[in-house]
Amino acid sequence: MYQALLTRKYLTTKVMPLLASLGVALCTAMVLITWSVMGGFLRMLTESGRSLIGDVRIVWPNTGFPYYDDLIARLEADPEVEAATPLIETFGIITLPDGRTEGVAVRGVEGPGFARVTSFAETLWWKPMAEPLRKDRGGEDPRLDGRDMWRRLYENGLALTRPDPETGEPKAAMVLGIEVTDFNRRTRSGFYIPMVIPQQTAGGGLTHADVFMPLQGELTLRVVPLDSRGRPRDVQTRVLPVANEFESGLYDIDRQTVLVRFDALQSMLQMNEGLRLAEDGPDDPFAPGEREDRYEVDPARTTAVLVRGRTADRDLAGFKARVERIYSEFAAAHAGEVPSPSAIVIQTWEDANRTMIAAVKKETALVLFIFSFISMTAVFLVLAIFWAMISEKTRDIGVLRALGAGSWGIAWVWLRYGAAIGLVGSVAGGLLAWVIVTNINDIHDWMGTSLGLYVWDPAIYVFKEIPRRIEADKAAFVLAGGVLSCLLGALIPALRAAFMNPIRALRFE
Repeated sequence: MYQALLTRKYLTTKVMPLLASLGVALCTAMVLITWSVMGGFLRMLTESGRSLIGDVRIVWPNTGFPYYDDLIARLEADPEVEAATPLIETFGIITLPDGRTEGVAVRGVEGPGFARVTSFAETLWWKPMAEPLRKDRGGEDPRLDGRDMWRRLYENGLALTRPDPETGEPKAAMVLGIEVTDFNRRTRSGFYIPMVIPQQTAGGGLTHADVFMPLQGELTLRVVPLDSRGRPRDVQTRVLPVANEFESGLYDIDRQTVLVRFDALQSMLQMNEGLRLAEDGPDDPFAPGEREDRYEVDPARTTAVLVRGRTADRDLAGFKARVERIYSEFAAAHAGEVPSPSAIVIQTWEDANRTMIAAVKKETALVLFIFSFISMTAVFLVLAIFWAMISEKTRDIGVLRALGAGSWGIAWVWLRYGAAIGLVGSVAGGLLAWVIVTNINDIHDWMGTSLGLYVWDPAIYVFKEIPRRIEADKAAFVLAGGVLSCLLGALIPALRAAFMNPIRALRFE
């Protein structure tokens, strides 16, 4: 009974122990904020990896493999597979309307199928919006105006086509990463607006033009096709309109990636169906004979097939094994014409991002270890303050012992007091961390606007906003650590008080 009374009295009347509680709060907040940001970074990295490639991808780069339609049919016939889609990946060069050339990663995709496997539909930027973005408190986003144009642009982007201005027929088009052209300006509210760019006239003068790529923009794309042995052929050039732009949230992807309609890129890379000289045909292709005797069908090829499972929380390793079995059956049916099961690359989204994920996990563990080590100062702070308090309260301890209080009862007073200080500090630190983590991007924007201090550069840190995520189990672990640190700091002073000689304590001046 007296322990609770003394704990409450000391907690509400003493200032120095509250400084220890403040130290615990700051240490707890520091560790929890760090863990939340690093954990959020890791979560966004893994989720972005899944949103870009689905759950599993089957890859044979550069030359690609044929009969992918059969493979997709086999995959989608499996009850565990939600969808599968082909993908062609290559490197290309685009020429922008202002004359700049940029090296980009080019992906050929079938829009609707790609959207079923990935989050492509959600990443399309120019689309109708019913609600403003989180930071757009004034509702200034142009996509909120309700015009039918946004719906048309969204449909164009999903199909990777744009109507011909003369005939109205849909033409194969590109969907650009939102940062590829530098023609869009990102506002502090988080949305983009098209920029006015300078253009040189034929007479050498300078004019300015509004450039909104999904409406009137066209780009020149150059790619290098490879033959079946990986040897380069002549560069293929094609002018393609822009259907829409996408934002994945990964700056590197948004800066360096363009999507092209699958059949258009397949044709440019000469990976579409054609004719080739039959291996058992005549040596001279111009020798007399029937055409079918000299040539055989060269089937269309793709460099990858992306696969998505039906359930959200699936066993990736088990799902990958299932895909591998299906591919083995497919390879057996086309023996000698497709890569063998031992040679083909089959990866989960975790495998594809393993290097980055492992690096972030190690960095998170290292930073948490360093900050936790720094937080050990709270233990010594509590120890020093409690040691001084026990020296001050020596006579009070002697009185309690004279009235019959036991040694462990005295020790429990101080341990209970330390736990109370730790609990107050940990809860305060947890609340402080929650406020900071929840509003960390707003705080960063204020620092940039008011102080000119921009800590988070999306070009360096991959994501455009500071990732954050407070997980209940991690928060509970950190808060419990704050209470434990105070108990450890109070332990030695508590033992000192417990075994203090009561007669000497009563005589203490």
